Amino acid sequence: MGWSHPNISLEDLLSLIKGFVDMLILSSGYQSSGLLAHWDAENIKKVIQWGLFFEEVFRRLQDLDSYHDSVKELDTALLELRTNPYFPQGLAHLSSATLSKARDFVLQHLLQTLPLRDEHLNALLTATIKMDLDDLSKAKYDFLNVYIDKLMLQTASLNLVQGKRGFIKDSMISYPLVDFLSKDQLVHDHVSNPGGPGGVDSVMDSGSPATKEFSSHDHSGFVIRDVLKRQNTVSCISLIEKSLDVLSEIVTKNEWVGSYNFPLEECSLAGMSLAHKDKLKEFALWNQWKARSLSYLLDKRTIRLVSGAKLIFSAPKVQWLRVFESLKASKEAYNNNLLEIIELLLLGFISSRWSGVIKHFISVSYDSLPISKQYYDVCNTFRERSQHPHFKDQMLNSKELDILEYLTALLNIQIHKLWEFPPVLAAAVIPSSSALFGLYLSEIEKQMRGDPSTVRCCTCSQDGKEHKECEIAERICWLYGFHSRSPSNG
Repeated sequence: MGWSHPNISLEDLLSLIKGFVDMLILSSGYQSSGLLAHWDAENIKKVIQWGLFFEEVFRRLQDLDSYHDSVKELDTALLELRTNPYFPQGLAHLSSATLSKARDFVLQHLLQTLPLRDEHLNALLTATIKMDLDDLSKAKYDFLNVYIDKLMLQTASLNLVQGKRGFIKDSMISYPLVDFLSKDQLVHDHVSNPGGPGGVDSVMDSGSPATKEFSSHDHSGFVIRDVLKRQNTVSCISLIEKSLDVLSEIVTKNEWVGSYNFPLEECSLAGMSLAHKDKLKEFALWNQWKARSLSYLLDKRTIRLVSGAKLIFSAPKVQWLRVFESLKASKEAYNNNLLEIIELLLLGFISSRWSGVIKHFISVSYDSLPISKQYYDVCNTFRERSQHPHFKDQMLNSKELDILEYLTALLNIQIHKLWEFPPVLAAAVIPSSSALFGLYLSEIEKQMRGDPSTVRCCTCSQDGKEHKECEIAERICWLYGFHSRSPSNG
């Protein structure tokens, strides 16, 4: 039977939904240009009324015998809308179920802005409090005191419940949220503008405006609950970050203890042969390399970049390509941001298995094999895997293949840019069967022989010394650890 709403056609509704999507994008805190989106209380009331409009549409549909057919028709149309490669991925779950609770959906987006600025929260509370007061004034005589009593009881109840769950005391909002507006100001605003903006009344049946349904919603209560949830989440993240800082500090100070081939405390320099002293020196250097690499992997900046890269590359390829390619419009801006782009691509490639990368790295133990032999083994690994087709796309999904393709094209004539990043990053990211791995090995070969290169990492070749304590040795060490040697062999 299909769509059968008595007051609006499916085509008109879809047109309104497209406009609603634009509002939701802005409600998340940013304009398409990347600038902050500023919301005042009146515009927040209007966008909430849009949410109530969609809820009203579904309330009316529920009164029809053809409700399920209409919902099915709408979901089919929404699916087609979402399949557009430029549709915002943050709204990829938009459906009839979402729109039937559109008011909550709007408020969640308004509360999830990053950062949640004071003026934005002030405007949000102002809007929701005024809307609740409008509702109560239609049914209650002493509506202002009734509302304040209700709000204070609700806030106290929420604090009590969360306190029992063991949340951190500092995460609670200890001040009354109604302090954002004075009682006198609330009365003045209500008297001077009792109805508020009409919002979407013009697209609804004049006999049943969305405002008639306002009394069934507790706007400010929803905001209070979600602000408390956000505060608890922030507190948990803060604890995690503090723990990470402690761990990073321990690693940076080289106090981290791993599983080594021999315990350092049992070694005595007295009576030790020269060969054993050299091994001990190599082990101490390797331990410094590992601590420095682990410090990068655990750094808050790195983890935030991993999180950001995962979000960027969760979008369809056409979207993230558009973001990076748009930077080329300004050559100066592109060159200034090139290293950040490369790092995002590298971290985005392994973002879905980040924990596994760290776990693998920690499990790699010291190996006394000479650097030259390690390099030989890494080259053999590349030759074997690059010549066998089944290694080419091993363990790579389509998104990773797309990132690798773009990264390879970007670094093809400037592979030296990898020297701007910690050696562990290239070793962990670049697949040993890829063309990019071959390019990286070729550059390392130049460095080992002392051939002319865009960058120069050491003077070992010119000084006639073996690569043992330089950056080249460290890069080979982690390539060997990630690609040619199983951690269990340590």
